[in-house]
Amino acid sequence: MDEENSVCDFICRTPIRSSKQYSYHKLHLYLIKPSKYDDDGYVIRHWKGVLPSNTLACLYALSEDVRSRGVLGRDLKWEVCTIDETVQNIEVRNMIGASRRKGVKTLVCLVGVQSNQFPRAADIALELRAAGMSVLIGGFHVSGVMATLPELTPELQRVKEAGVTLVGGEVEGHWEDLLRDALNDKLCAVYRYLDHPPSISESPIPMIPANLRNKYAVRHMATLDCGRGCPYQCSFCTVINVQGRQMRFRSVGAIVEKIRENYYRHKIRHYFFTDDNFCRNGQWENIFDALIRMREEEGIKITFMMQVDTKSYRVDGFIEKASRAGCSQVFIGIESLNEANLKSAGKNQNQTSHFKELIEAYRKAGISPHLAYIIGFPFDGEDSVREDIGKLQDLGAEQASFFMLTPLPGSMDYVRMKQGSAILDHDLNNYDSFHETFRHENMRGGSWSRVYWEAWTRFYSVENMKRILYRVTAKKYWGVFYNFIWYKNAFQVEGGHPMIHGFIRLKGRRNRRKCFSLESHWNYFKRRLSDFSRLVSGWGRLVLEMEEVWLATRKRSPLEEQVVGELSRLRSRVNEWRNIRLSDLQRLYRQAAEKLEHPTGRCVLSRFSIPSQFRLWLRKWNVFSDSLTFTRRPMTQFWKKVIGQLMRGHVHRISFLGVAFTSFREGVLFLRFIISVLRRSTCAESRS
Repeated sequence: MDEENSVCDFICRTPIRSSKQYSYHKLHLYLIKPSKYDDDGYVIRHWKGVLPSNTLACLYALSEDVRSRGVLGRDLKWEVCTIDETVQNIEVRNMIGASRRKGVKTLVCLVGVQSNQFPRAADIALELRAAGMSVLIGGFHVSGVMATLPELTPELQRVKEAGVTLVGGEVEGHWEDLLRDALNDKLCAVYRYLDHPPSISESPIPMIPANLRNKYAVRHMATLDCGRGCPYQCSFCTVINVQGRQMRFRSVGAIVEKIRENYYRHKIRHYFFTDDNFCRNGQWENIFDALIRMREEEGIKITFMMQVDTKSYRVDGFIEKASRAGCSQVFIGIESLNEANLKSAGKNQNQTSHFKELIEAYRKAGISPHLAYIIGFPFDGEDSVREDIGKLQDLGAEQASFFMLTPLPGSMDYVRMKQGSAILDHDLNNYDSFHETFRHENMRGGSWSRVYWEAWTRFYSVENMKRILYRVTAKKYWGVFYNFIWYKNAFQVEGGHPMIHGFIRLKGRRNRRKCFSLESHWNYFKRRLSDFSRLVSGWGRLVLEMEEVWLATRKRSPLEEQVVGELSRLRSRVNEWRNIRLSDLQRLYRQAAEKLEHPTGRCVLSRFSIPSQFRLWLRKWNVFSDSLTFTRRPMTQFWKKVIGQLMRGHVHRISFLGVAFTSFREGVLFLRFIISVLRRSTCAESRS
């Protein structure tokens, strides 16, 4: 290790260019979070993204801190440009043109680069280096390789030889020196900051850049790492090797002050605390207490999502204070329901017998549990995974995310497989947790991918979404409902993972991977036309499914609930239900209505003392009322019958009056559904 460090130190002292001092009057700093390529080679970019990049926010805050202190010269002018490629286009030609201005130093930093994003980052870096620009690449891929392997991997060696600077580890405490080296044209080939992770107690709090606010699916949202590191030893995890097993924390006062400032200045009301394990943050109680005081004394009612381990519910007072502080959702890595799998991954802290108790503890506190489940452990098989998905549905969590086991560079799984005989995929673009990257002994011939996508489909099926929404409280209903839309859009419409895909895909003809040919304008037009067709059909299906879920689970009046109860009891007697006559149905509605009447014979809910029977039937036949519409099935069956008659050429058997009436009712129902969704979204935003 000493020899390795001495080599790295030597590399860090070796500048890329001459040591001659250069004088610049302006620093043009680009902070870019690259995206990744899809399977067709196009950059994944959306109109609305998923989550803001916390790394981008950290680097922006560090840069603003260096600028405000004037340590690089009081006369130095700054221009900091932040780009999140998941929601913005990178104008490489404009960047190259701007870099040629006299007296201006342009530095491009590709930050937070994960393994699946490295091919895209490398393409950007090499193009900029070919134009003579200074480029840095940092993030979990570079850091993970440096932390676990004795030498750089070929893809890192390639960009290094092209003059790209590689940065391993966290740059708090070093950012000022890096920028000074850039201004002096003395950037090192490699910077290694992994051996001594910096203290972050006094580091600047992450700042979401102004140009990125409201670019994401959840409005007025920001990310914040209150602490870094994790004490556990999961073999698939990169955090423990890149950020370390020793927990480090930010100043509670600084966190609270930034949240207060963001609330008043930028209207930021929602946070994702990106700590890998928030309940192991030694300051969790002080943070929660401060947030509770803000909510109860100042009226600053922010909400947040956090990540915790499976033993968090046993930490005294943790869940109760998290709920009072505004926690709305908790992400829990249960990983598997097979004890042998958990043991093989070093996940000894997870005990499947306690998962039900864990989930119920959070649900009782009004916090939605979000479970992470990994498919592809050694003891997984197609049938065993299918069985586990059924068990997962029975655990009672409001949400689940599925991942394919991926040996990420920086994890011990990757080291072990590199040293062994495992055949690994050489394309890092596939290391995104929803592609097969190695051969699984128990799931071959496409069965691994097949059961992975089946897991998404089964958990977010219409029937399971109904079951989930039946049991959530009215306060949580719409939050869970919106998450369903987000997740189903990602895997059902976009064909990818919800952690990557946002809403409405954007593409650029020239933003394609180098190993793919540039399509002609005509072929590209046909591709985009096909994309648009799939988008429209996909959203059509999604809307109809969510409309069905909404009809079955939305909050109803006491009168409606009474009718539903009577119908349910009748359905339980199958033979009676099948033989029911119109007169029996009329009697059923009359009995349900009478149970809600006063002795005077007037309806409890009526403002104008209209008999409840009459009001009930008015609402039943009023096309502008959905109060007695519990399902889309009759309309779906009607359209199937019409299509069947058209296919057989029996046009004369089609009821055109029925087509007109059903079409009108479909339109009214759709409008009511959309208005309800948008209205609840606006109300939730104003309440927060």
